[in-house]
Amino acid sequence: MGVYKVTVATGTDIFSGTIDTISISLVGANAESGMKRLSEMWTPGVVSHVEVDTDLDLGELQAVRLYKKPNLYVVQDSWYCRYVHVISPDGKLHQFPVYQWISGQTSVLIPHGKGRTLCREPDNICMEEWREELEKSREVYKWKTLAPGAPHYIDAENVRDLPVNEQFSEREKSSSDFQKVLSGFKGTLKGLQRCTDSWKSLDDIKTVFCLHRTDISDKVTKEWDDDAFFGSQYLNGCNPMVIRRCQRLPDNFPVTSSMLAASSDIMEELENGNIFLADYKVLQGIPANEPINGKKQYIAAPMCLLWKDPQDRLLPIAIQLGQSPGEQTPIFLPSDSKWDWTLAKIWVRNADFQVLETVYHLLHTHLFAEVFDIATHRQLPRNHPVYKLLIPHLRYTLQLNSSSRTLILDPEGPHNTVFGTVQTLLKKAMEEVTYRGLCLPDDIEDRGLESVPNFYYRDDGRLIWEAVESFVSSMMRYYYESDESVRTDPELQAWTAEIYHKGFFSNESSGIPSSLETVSSLVKYLTMVIFRCSAQHAAVDYGQFDFYSWMPNAPSSMQRPPPTAKGVTTEQSILEALPDVNTTVMGLVCMWRSCNEFQGWRPLGSYPDVHFTEQTPQDYIQEFQEKLEEISKTINKRNQTRSFPYPYLDPKLIENSVAS
Repeated sequence: MGVYKVTVATGTDIFSGTIDTISISLVGANAESGMKRLSEMWTPGVVSHVEVDTDLDLGELQAVRLYKKPNLYVVQDSWYCRYVHVISPDGKLHQFPVYQWISGQTSVLIPHGKGRTLCREPDNICMEEWREELEKSREVYKWKTLAPGAPHYIDAENVRDLPVNEQFSEREKSSSDFQKVLSGFKGTLKGLQRCTDSWKSLDDIKTVFCLHRTDISDKVTKEWDDDAFFGSQYLNGCNPMVIRRCQRLPDNFPVTSSMLAASSDIMEELENGNIFLADYKVLQGIPANEPINGKKQYIAAPMCLLWKDPQDRLLPIAIQLGQSPGEQTPIFLPSDSKWDWTLAKIWVRNADFQVLETVYHLLHTHLFAEVFDIATHRQLPRNHPVYKLLIPHLRYTLQLNSSSRTLILDPEGPHNTVFGTVQTLLKKAMEEVTYRGLCLPDDIEDRGLESVPNFYYRDDGRLIWEAVESFVSSMMRYYYESDESVRTDPELQAWTAEIYHKGFFSNESSGIPSSLETVSSLVKYLTMVIFRCSAQHAAVDYGQFDFYSWMPNAPSSMQRPPPTAKGVTTEQSILEALPDVNTTVMGLVCMWRSCNEFQGWRPLGSYPDVHFTEQTPQDYIQEFQEKLEEISKTINKRNQTRSFPYPYLDPKLIENSVAS
């Protein structure tokens, strides 16, 4: 009983306010207060102050209830509430994070900001309502099958069908739309989007470069056909996920020492750990793109052998443009003619592009992030500590994925002509997914790359992984005091199981956990989720313009079949095999858009929405942010001495989620 001082904050976006009537009541362990009307809620950014005077003994505050009622004769609108703060009669501050849109005539129960699990509060007065809220959430966040063998996704035909809290704000919508318009305008300005001809020369391709350039893209343009640069991209380009140390030559790649110009014997180099393999067998049997400009397209599943020379350069030494050796599948070598060797490398770069875009970018970050997002909303209540931890790293995932899905998966859509037959490749790639492959330290170990020099993705990525892991460990050990508390958390176990079933098809051989038994296993799992949604996405996305805007370095499609003989390739035949002018421009615009931030961009570790209200978790967040600041300085210092800087895992440049 007594007077409670209440503060309610409206969002700052232009349409965050409402002309509807907003009221509030306080829910305690013993009773609930009467409703108190709030005023001036139509103003964006307004912070409203009211006092709730009650004769009831509310007991310890558990939640607040927000009521929204449309005014008569006025079209109802939505209201974005940031938070509610309540100072009880004894002077204690109670914080209730909201950070959501409230629509229609409704009442919403907002739990106390303390991280809690339902199983640990069996006597909480709000428990039944929390369960009801989860059931409502499951009705809103429904699963749908994307394609046979691909992870499930949100059941929404388009962005407008998404839950309102998954959609961009008006400010972010305008930012996103502006980039689309500007990108299309600049491409049209060049007068090249309608040109269906092949390029006349490699130098002519530079005419589209005035759209946008970076220091790195300029270097790529100059060095793209250099063998050392070709090899370096396997470590520090857009796709550092394919290469692995070769212990023995594959039976279907019959390279011999007599073929190679290297001074050492191939078997000796294998024993010394200096031979590496990039195998694109996942592309075997994948149908090529639909015809583009009336021209048939082709795809290959090449194999590329690389050698670490005494100067620690990674050099390609043999390329086979298929998985079945024979007279029609020659092994191309650096000693072959310039154009034979150049075309072989171009085919490898095309395969690398296909695998990067569909497997390591789309599937391993965007689609898995969507699975994490949906399961989180379906299985975890808002005051669950795992919900609070993950929600900033899932922000706008559904918006971005849904807006892209139609373009990417539409057989007639522009992205499918650029990025290939996505659905078939997704299914095949899912069969190869492993839990260890999703965890950076394990993946590096399994590929035998722990000691490879000049591997910046590994070096910078380890710093990020360890920082995230330390942060997650501190947070989870604050809420879970024992392994038993993890095992007996039904919401957590339901969340883990749903991800296992809907995202990974209960594939036991993948090693993906179907349940979590210890605090340590929980920490590793959550580290994987956060790293995948933030740093891993940055690693495979942010460098696309730098490395792919020069089209010959990563052609999106090939218009001639792989060569079946040596000595017949010319510059002209290479130009005829590369994408046409308009396809090049379309790909360049896509790459240019990928390197632009939207206005709502939030760097890794930035949490302006305060979901954790206790002091100890806030201290852990501060420590995490300070560690990321140290890492940023370390990476920037490293980049000053790198011939090719690697900025993509600088924490200041990593978005919290895939929505960048």
